[in-house]
Amino acid sequence: MIPPQEASARRREIEDKLKQEEETLSFIRDSLEKSDQLTKNMVSILSSFESRLMKLENSIIPVHKQTENLQRLQENVEKTLSCLDHVISYYHVASDTEKIIREGPTGRLEEYLGSMAKIQKAVEYFQDNSPDSPELNKVKLLFERGKESLESEFRSLMTRHSKVVSPVLILDLISGEDDLEVQEEVPLEHLPESVLQDVIRISRWLVEYGRNQDFMNVYYQIRSSQLDRSIKGLKEHFRKSSSSSGVPYSPAVPNKRKDTPTKKPVKRPGTIRKAQNLLKQYSQHGLDGKKGGSNLIPLEGRDDMLDVETDAYIHCVSAFVKLAQSEYQLLTDVIPEHHQKKTFDSLIQDALDGLMLEGENIVAAARKAIIRHDFSAVLTVFPILRHLKQTKPEFDQVLQGTAASTKNKLPSLITSMETVGAKALEDFADNIKNDPDKEYNMPKDGTVHELTSNAILFLQQLLDFQETAGAMLASQETSSSATSYSSEFSKRLLSTYICKVLGNLQLNLLSKSKVYEDPALSAIFLHNNYNYILKALEKSELIQLVAVTQKTAERSYREHIEQQIQTYQRSWLKVTDYIAEKNLPVFQPGVKLRDKERQVIKERFKGFNDGLEELCKIQKAWAIPDTEQRDKIRQAQKNIVKETYGAFLHRYGSVPFTKNPEKYIKYRVEQVGDMIDRLFDTSA
Repeated sequence: MIPPQEASARRREIEDKLKQEEETLSFIRDSLEKSDQLTKNMVSILSSFESRLMKLENSIIPVHKQTENLQRLQENVEKTLSCLDHVISYYHVASDTEKIIREGPTGRLEEYLGSMAKIQKAVEYFQDNSPDSPELNKVKLLFERGKESLESEFRSLMTRHSKVVSPVLILDLISGEDDLEVQEEVPLEHLPESVLQDVIRISRWLVEYGRNQDFMNVYYQIRSSQLDRSIKGLKEHFRKSSSSSGVPYSPAVPNKRKDTPTKKPVKRPGTIRKAQNLLKQYSQHGLDGKKGGSNLIPLEGRDDMLDVETDAYIHCVSAFVKLAQSEYQLLTDVIPEHHQKKTFDSLIQDALDGLMLEGENIVAAARKAIIRHDFSAVLTVFPILRHLKQTKPEFDQVLQGTAASTKNKLPSLITSMETVGAKALEDFADNIKNDPDKEYNMPKDGTVHELTSNAILFLQQLLDFQETAGAMLASQETSSSATSYSSEFSKRLLSTYICKVLGNLQLNLLSKSKVYEDPALSAIFLHNNYNYILKALEKSELIQLVAVTQKTAERSYREHIEQQIQTYQRSWLKVTDYIAEKNLPVFQPGVKLRDKERQVIKERFKGFNDGLEELCKIQKAWAIPDTEQRDKIRQAQKNIVKETYGAFLHRYGSVPFTKNPEKYIKYRVEQVGDMIDRLFDTSA
């Protein structure tokens, strides 16, 4: 049982808590009442605001719609006014641009093209919107007039500013290929830069808007003329320079080089000049031949103009390649891509045809020269053909994309030259073999025959053109479809040909030697010619070329030379036989000679004296141009005669075979030697 005190305390505690809870509940009720009141007020405010918004919306939306419609109407009005202004501007284009079109594009191309653009737009507008309008015809006529003015301006610019390339500049351009040192490239400006840009603008406008290709014909005609004239000018430069100084020069272009320009001779192609110089060298060593009965026109008499024409043609070929390359570069800037090849083909035709025609004329002249046996003239084909074949890769590259007929022109000319060259080689060998023996034209002194010097000169010339000559011969050996052949094959063919010419020459010389009645002179003649041939072979590369197919050629010629020397020496037997020991009488020393013995000794002395005098008189007029050979033959003969005569004189000089010994002993041994030393010396 709870004590009363605790129960009373417990009750008070419960009562206090209850009172606190009641106070809390009362506060909550007051708060809820306030919240409800605030909620009612907010709802009232929101309801009022919603009502007002609805009223405002109902008032604003119609106004907004009206404003939007008004803005749209304003924009339409503005667009309409703009279109009207634009349309009206087309009606003013003709009057605004007529003066500019009438005055032309010269000096104000940009402004002119701007006016043409306006006229073109006007034409397009009237065609689309008012095809029956008189304004259409007006702007059309103005457009056509403007287009014609642009075409005229194009022609005028090309005509006024297209200049012939000077020969000096062309020669610098060509010679730059052969320089070992890298030099500044020679500039080649066909048109001033400002003019070129105008030409390009006009050409592009004519293609894009003018729908006109006539300007391309104008372009190629003008540039074709300049190209052709440039090449002809170079050829004329060669002629004038050669006539005045002998060698055309190529001075560097003024104000284009960094260094001080100097004159330099144009590199000349290999011609007969080298062979002629070799002949002069042989002449200095006593190997020159005299005029003989050759049916061949002498090479050394060849007109230098042939060399000039050859050099000019070769340089014109190189000039064509360089100028054509330059023309194509210029053309690519001016002519549309799909028209470039055709226009370029037309552009180069005149210059190319001129070169090919001149080449064919050279071939025709060579054929005529072959007929009259003027093989020196035929030799012009060799350097030209070599240059054409060397230049062919560049030619093919330049002509890439042109018509087949254009591409085939150079190969056709090369074939013609190879054919005529092979014909010349064949006929030359035949003429060497069949050159007639003309007794009245044979060298009286037995020196080198002109046939020999001509043959050697011709063969010397082939050294400069071994590949070309070999290819000529090979072209006749192979079928028309087999155009490829090795250089070794060509070299063997050329070696065989040279051996054939030398063989024919040897046979002809043997035949000619029979014209001489004196076998000794015949031997001297053959000796001189064989020696000339051998020395000429040895002093050049001919001996190596001959050795390709004939290893013993050099030894064979030496044997022939020695054989002729021995034949010549036999001519002295009729002199030495008189005093040879085997033909002398035998007698006892101190025993008086019988009349018969004295008579025999007299006859021996007289026969020797007469024979010596006769031979010395005759053979003094003969010639052995080679100093070395002349001294060798003299010395050998002098030794034989002096030895024989010395022995004879020693044996019979003191024998009393006559009362007048001076009548028979006319010469001392030294005198005999001196007489022989004067053999083969027409000046003695």
